This record gives sequence, C-alpha cells and structure tokens, in this order.
Amino acid sequence: MFQNHSSIAQSLGLSLRSVENTIRLLEEGATIPFISRYRKEVTGGLDEVQIARIGELKEKQMELDKRKEYILKSISEQEKLTPELEMEIRRCPDSTHLEDLYLPYKPKRQTRAEIARKKGLEGLARWLMSQQQRPVEPEAERYISDEVGNAAEALKGARDIIAEWINEDSGARQIVRQIFAHEAMITSKVMKGKEQEGEKFSDYFDFTAPIARLPSHRLLAIRRGEKEGFLRVSISPDDEHCFRRLEKKLVKNNSEAADHVIEAMKDGYKRLLKPSIETEYANLTREKAEEASITVFAENLRQLLLAPPLGQQRILGIDPGYRTGCKLVCLDEQGNLLHNETIYPHPPQNERGKAGNKVVKLVSTYRIDAIAIGNGTASRETEGFITGLRYEKEVNVFVVSESGASVYSASKVAREEFPEYDVTVRGAISIGRRLSDPLAELVKIDPKAIGVGQYQHDVDQVKLKRSLDLTVESCVNLVGVNLNTASRHLLTYVSGLGESLANNIVEWRSQNGPFRSRRELMKVPRLGERAYEQCAGFLRITEAENPLDNSAVHPESYPIVEQMAKDLKCSVRELIGNKERITAIDKEKYKNETVGEETLVDILQELQKPGLDPRSKVQTLEFDPSIRLIDDLQEGMTLPGIVTNITQFGCFVDIGIKENGLVHISELANRFVSNVSEVVSLHQHVKVKVLSVNRERKRIQLSMKGL
Repeated sequence: MFQNHSSIAQSLGLSLRSVENTIRLLEEGATIPFISRYRKEVTGGLDEVQIARIGELKEKQMELDKRKEYILKSISEQEKLTPELEMEIRRCPDSTHLEDLYLPYKPKRQTRAEIARKKGLEGLARWLMSQQQRPVEPEAERYISDEVGNAAEALKGARDIIAEWINEDSGARQIVRQIFAHEAMITSKVMKGKEQEGEKFSDYFDFTAPIARLPSHRLLAIRRGEKEGFLRVSISPDDEHCFRRLEKKLVKNNSEAADHVIEAMKDGYKRLLKPSIETEYANLTREKAEEASITVFAENLRQLLLAPPLGQQRILGIDPGYRTGCKLVCLDEQGNLLHNETIYPHPPQNERGKAGNKVVKLVSTYRIDAIAIGNGTASRETEGFITGLRYEKEVNVFVVSESGASVYSASKVAREEFPEYDVTVRGAISIGRRLSDPLAELVKIDPKAIGVGQYQHDVDQVKLKRSLDLTVESCVNLVGVNLNTASRHLLTYVSGLGESLANNIVEWRSQNGPFRSRRELMKVPRLGERAYEQCAGFLRITEAENPLDNSAVHPESYPIVEQMAKDLKCSVRELIGNKERITAIDKEKYKNETVGEETLVDILQELQKPGLDPRSKVQTLEFDPSIRLIDDLQEGMTLPGIVTNITQFGCFVDIGIKENGLVHISELANRFVSNVSEVVSLHQHVKVKVLSVNRERKRIQLSMKGL
C-alpha cells in the first residue's frame, strides 16, 4: 500500500503525506470540493484538480493490483510461477509491462508455434537460438518424424516457435515500442468508391504525418473517418530500423543458425510483433487524444456554468421564430412562470404593430427588468424589433445562447416542472432562466447537449461523463447554493447530497417552509452528520438568524469566528463586512491542531465579503447592424463578436449571422499561443477581422491579431 501511495506521490510531484491524507479522506467518503475547501491543512493545500488526479491514480492502482492477482493465479495454476517471476510481477509499475510479462504464459489459441511444439520442434528452436557454428541441416534431420516430413519442414516449424518467442520477449517489445513512440507515421487513405460520400474527410484521403506530433483533434477526426468506413488507417515505424535494432539484440554471430533466427525475427515482427504494438499504440494515442478532448470540453463547460448571471430580476424570455412566431414567457425573480403567449412580428404574418403593443404591455404589466432573446432562427430580426420599441422604463435586452434549451424542453425534468405546457413554452422559459442564472439552468441539461465540446461522441463516454460531472459539482460548490430556492436538480450536485437527499430536502422544505438555519438540515430524513459535514459549507440561507449561515464559513469553524468577535468586543454580525476590524485580527491567536494558516485566511476573506458570487457581471453585445448574412461579409472587415466554442485548434466566434467564424490558434495573438484558453474564454466579447469567406462551404476565417 505504501509503495502504491509513494508511486502516486512521485508521479504527481506531491508529498507522500499529502497523498496519503487525501486518499484517506476520499476513502472516508469526503467529496473533492469539501476536501479542497475545508481540509487544506490535511492535504497541504491541494486543489480540486490534484485531488481528482490522486483519486484517479488510486483507482488505476487498484485495477492494476487486481490484474496482478489474476495473472499470478493463472501462472501458478500452470505450475510455472517462480519466486523471481512473482517478485517481478508484484513490483511491476504499469499495465503495459505487466501484460508483457504475462504474454508467454497467456492461454493461446492454435498458433503456428503451438502446432510446431506439438510436433516436438521446440528443441530445434532452442538449438537455432544458441546460434552454434555448425551446419543446420544435420541437426534438423534429427527431428524428422511421422509429423515432420523433412529438414526444411522442421526448420520452418522451429522458426515459427522463435518468431513467437521474439513477440513475447519484453525486451524486443520495448525496442519496437520505443521506435513507435518516436518515429511512427500515421497514414490514412480513402476507401475505394467512398470519395464522394466521405467528402467531409477529404483532408485525410491521402494523409501521412508523424503521430507523435499529430494534434489530438486531427487524430480523432481520422479515427472517426475510419469508424464510419471512409478511411483506411495504419500506424507504422521504419521497418528497417526495427530490424536493425532487433538484430542487434538477438543475433550473436554470422552463422547459418543466425540466418534462420534473422528470418524468424522478420516473420515474427511482421506477423505478430508489429501488429500487436500498432494496436497497442493506436489505443494509447487515441486515449491521449480523448483525454485532451475531454479536458477541453470540461474547461469549456466550466466557463459556461460560471457565465455571468443577471441575478434575481423579472425577465421576459423570447424564443424567436418566423412562421411559428416568437414564444414569450414572463418570469418572476425566482424564475416562476407568470404568463406566456405567441407574437408574429416577422414574415409571413408581419404583425409588427400588434406584436409591439403586446410586448410593451407585458413589460409594464409584469414589471419586466430585462429581456432574454434566444440566438437561434430570427434572433437578429427579433432583437432589432424588441430594441426598437419604447418602454415606460429602461429595459436591458440580452441575446442568450439557445444551446440545450430544446433538449431541456423535451426532458423529463421540464415535464415535471411544467406538465401543463408544451415544448415551445418550456424552451422559452429555459432561455429566460439562463439569463437569470446560467448555472442553475444548465445543471438540468446533459452537458453533451450544450454544444461546447469537441468530438464528444468519439471519446470514452464513461470518462467523459465522470469529468463533466466533476466539473458541474465543482462549479456548483464554488458558487454556493441558496438552500431555500435551489431546485432539487441543483441540490443534487452539492457536496455530500446526491439525488435522494436533494429530493428529501425539497420535500422537507415544501412541508415545513424555508430553512431558518443550516443546523435544521439535520431534521431532513436520512441526512446524517457525515452528509451535513460535507454539504453545510456550500449551502446559503439569506435570512438566517446566524449571518454565518449565509457564508462559506463551515459550521465547524463558527466557534473560531465567535471567539474573534468576542475578542473584538462585538457581535458576529457587526464583525462581518467590517474590514477595519477583520484586518486587526491576529491569525496566530486562533491556530490549533486542526485549524492552520490556510483555513484562517479563507475565513477572514469570507468575513470581508460573505457569500460573494465569484462570477462576473453580465454584459450586452451589439453586433454590426449591417451584417445579417454570410454574403454581407467582406475580407478585411473588423466586427464585434462573442466566443461560442473553444477547441484545441482555435475558437469559434458568433458575429451575428447563422454561421460562426473560426479564429485559428495562429490568429489569436501576435505571439505564439499553445493553449487557446489562455487568450479567450467562452462568451467573451471580442473584436475580429475577416480573413477569408468560403461561401460555398460556409466557412469564415477570422483573426484577432492586433485588435
């Protein structure tokens, strides 16, 4: 166990103590957000990414240990397990080396080597491998039998056995593996007759590149083309280089026997070793590409979930459209539906006067503070129509991403929330709520439906879901959740809760009214001390008797804050927000065995601005009014836009038309950029220059250089 923990610490560059303590907390059921926020002294201040990585490596170690036990049992049952081999297997640091060790003992199907062994040719194979300076044929003739007709047949069988030995030799495999890693080329060719049907993969119809330097998005695109039957893909190193390296390892002299070893080596390489390592390397490179893609997706999702909220205001949500009209919903400060109807300001009906009067009346009747317009079909036209109306008071107008709204509208969650309304009304509600609080609304939608991923359907779905779930959990707990207004869907992601306890909280709230204190959570059925410890610090009660219940200060630290207030001869309420008093506090006075510098710093920061939302303020963006269609674009134009998606090769920008433009990574800045997210973030407002427009393929190339 110690060795496992030590290897995790070493691979992550962390102290053994931090790793051991983190694993202990995870095994006790503590969540990553809780450990990261409230157990900094125990972990040495590890962040969520480091804690998650420790958990992943711990799981991999457990899987590796389980595989080792299976292999040891298998070899032992064959009565081939030596103390030396057992020690080597138990000390094996990774699954690749482990499988190499197991390969010679793995139960085999009827291979050419196995057939040769049954003919009694293993002795000849061993003699050839010894590479003695004696004629080969007389030795081979000794193995002629009823099953072996002549010396040539005996030698062929012996070479089959040697070929298998070379394939199973861990040293030989490592040589080929290293050459693959440094020199292998990936080649893709179009499948005959599939040129037209697979046109979207035309970049890879005759493609060759060093796989070690191939960007992950290109590899995933090639593999998708292969999966869909349009591309034939191979990965290969320089065969002659492999032959030279293997020959150096295996050949002892220039004897006749050595010539047979060389022949067996080339056969074994082409028939067994190379295909095996190619499969292994294809899986490895794909796994790395998938990890990179998942990382991009998770970061995009994080940015989306932490998008600026408008806050608790009355909102008019609009799902725009032409023929079917614009769906309107009026929402109160909590996102409850007050009213809904449809207007037809656009062709073919063109009821602009009637529609305008209706909108102005709704804004007045329901005391609307802001208007949210979906960015789909007829969005620009609807925005122009809405902003052209005159209201009794100032009303801010925002264009909101519709991604995921249609998925929500048809979901079980939406049906439960609004059983009496159809999908069109639910979609407009989602658009309005997304302006108010993107996080609270987006947790109801499968992240894959939000539209910020890259090849999300091509990656390992289990790994993707895990990564995205951790991202959602992290964002929810970073922001904090209002215990008395949060939906059960939002509560599900709070540290220590889950679906069952979230349902119980909502049920208790509906029967007993709002929570008056965090401690009242203990009255919720099945919510015990452990769950309370994990969740309490992330739940907020705005009108609580104890003001700390509306902060990120954990209840376990309340006595410390109370002592601070007592020492300053004031109440906790008087201490909160009083910068002068807080800066006068001597942290050293309040340190003990469990509370150190990190926790005290967090407490004092929270006391200064309790419950501060880490998200920025929402902003409006006005597109260029002269640009409505792709045909309106000209090279050299400078336009305002908003970043809608981030990939490894650049970012996509909405410039107010149906088609988003691409800013390639090389066009992001007047310097080398290795990580797109270092320069831009989702929903960031940017200035872009039009580099080129391909109207036929509907592709727009943009640049941010010098802007």
